[in-house]
Amino acid sequence: MKYVVSFALSALLLACFTCAIPAGAVVLEVTVKGTVSDISAADNTLTISSPAKYGCDYGSGTSAPVCSWTPLNETTLTGTVPDKAAFSVFSKGDSVVATSLGGTGGTWISLAKLYGTGTYADYATDEIGDIGSLPVSLIGDYAVTEETNANCSACTGTTCTATSAKITVKSSNMTVAEKTLLPEEFLFFNGRNDASSVNVTFVKGEALSSACAGNTAMVGGVQPVSDYIVHVVPPLGVTVTAHGTEAQVTSESTIPADSGVSSAPVATAPTTTQKSGLPFAALTILGLGAVVLLAGRNRGN
Repeated sequence: MKYVVSFALSALLLACFTCAIPAGAVVLEVTVKGTVSDISAADNTLTISSPAKYGCDYGSGTSAPVCSWTPLNETTLTGTVPDKAAFSVFSKGDSVVATSLGGTGGTWISLAKLYGTGTYADYATDEIGDIGSLPVSLIGDYAVTEETNANCSACTGTTCTATSAKITVKSSNMTVAEKTLLPEEFLFFNGRNDASSVNVTFVKGEALSSACAGNTAMVGGVQPVSDYIVHVVPPLGVTVTAHGTEAQVTSESTIPADSGVSSAPVATAPTTTQKSGLPFAALTILGLGAVVLLAGRNRGN
């Protein structure tokens, strides 16, 4: 009877575990902040000196998490860049935030160029790569969010190729521009009266395969990673700090004078947000382990 009860408890918790954890988003993302000490187009890499790791204390879960940067023991961290646009955006001496998968460095999936000094030191003027993985705010009280649409005939495991991405630009928490972009299309907004603007290019992307019929129960695997290029021209009165001979972000597309880009209608496809919560998944795994240990003790008795 003990075996039956133990097995039933384990099976029940395993079922809850399967239902509770969103598909994908199980590979650890590590975010660091530091100074660009080297950038090499020949090696396709960017190196960060004096890196500090981003982390949050969730406490008991009843209040907002407390997040901070903790210095690492490493002197430098090097990783490949998520897009070659990084070589026209970053220069030595720039303040940067970077996110990698599975550990520190190696491959940057996203990069943010920070203002670097003064009141706006921790605000980003440029973001490259998987922008949803960056815990930074854009300068000028702007925000950009994205949702990718899955091509359900082009999936591998937990991810599918994205056919398009829905881009939303917010100003002071109000939506001011929204558009669904195909790969290599962009959205440009300059509707405020302060000379500021936002340009967002969707280069390419992935979406969760759980958005497709028949894949809703799939768990485990790598989370989707997409490539965007975001550039913000700060409002009047905010002058971007110059570092050496740095250049602003460039794109093959010419920025239009209006507030958007024309594109053909995009067919409706399953939509998925990019990120999921890792802390809950970790707690669920701990709970499953506790039940399995309990079951083993019951068998021993």
